[in-house]
Amino acid sequence: MNNSIIKVALATLLLLCLLDMPYGFYQFVRFTAMVGFAYLAYSANEQSEKNELFIYIALALLFQPFFKIALGRTVWNIVDVIVSIGLVISVIKDSKIRLKG
Repeated sequence: MNNSIIKVALATLLLLCLLDMPYGFYQFVRFTAMVGFAYLAYSANEQSEKNELFIYIALALLFQPFFKIALGRTVWNIVDVIVSIGLVISVIKDSKIRLKG
């Protein structure tokens, strides 16, 4: 359940990046996303989910705020939407698995 809350919160923050927000908000999102994806990577490692582990590590590195990756606003918006959709799909998949088990 903890991971679902983190995933929904990250998806919401990433979708808010589509709006015209102050620069500080984007820095906050990058830092929060890095921490959130790092935690999700740790959680995936604890559950021996190697595919998820590598995806979350890659996302933590992509969103980390220290060495910025300059992709341009349009590309970042596309990345934000794709990652948000992936997080929502992951939450839905996890809830279906919990309902079956």
